[in-house]
Amino acid sequence: MTFSLRVLLVPAILMVTYPAFGEIFGCPTPVHVDGQYGPFDYTDPIHFRERLPIVEGAHFTPNVESLRGGGSDAGSNNPKAAAGDLNYTLRAFPNHHRALAAMIRLSFKENNPKPPGAKYTIECWLDRAVRWRPEDGAARMLYGNYLSHAKVKRYDDALAQYKKAEELLKNQKTLGNLYYNMGLLYFNTKDYVKARDFANKAYDRGFPLSGLKEMLVRIAKW
Repeated sequence: MTFSLRVLLVPAILMVTYPAFGEIFGCPTPVHVDGQYGPFDYTDPIHFRERLPIVEGAHFTPNVESLRGGGSDAGSNNPKAAAGDLNYTLRAFPNHHRALAAMIRLSFKENNPKPPGAKYTIECWLDRAVRWRPEDGAARMLYGNYLSHAKVKRYDDALAQYKKAEELLKNQKTLGNLYYNMGLLYFNTKDYVKARDFANKAYDRGFPLSGLKEMLVRIAKW
């Protein structure tokens, strides 16, 4: 399986306090509860093929992923309803990459680390994902993307997640995505030599976006 995971770049408008690393209270580890569907591993081919369509067909529709509304709410603009279906998706598949990315976008869209309708904070959802499957490099990359975002700026914590993701990821395309995100982190911390090095690593693996290169060119660091 290959996944296209774009770094999230949203300008900060309002000041919101996002939780510091290690301050994730009331964030339970995913476990099976009688009567509930899952939890399942998003990276397991059998679960992906046999169980994921059941969940996504009802709870992770294009309407939900785009944050327009719930799975059975086809026309309205209702992010809170989207959050409800994202809750279900991430309970059933705690490391569902696209659902995690959608919940991150919702958090920043609502300017709230726990968007209306979400059961947990976004960091709790991410922490649950990597506790559920510590070897899932794509989930760790998403965690790093969140931590390195302009509204969070926890660059050391983000780099720790990125480095762990680098150890785990094997797919060259996904590694290109990771290296691009790492390059953006180094650019934001003004380490332009490393930013250029990781940009080159990303482009060597076919990463298509030229934004990082253009940013480095503008400041004569390319």
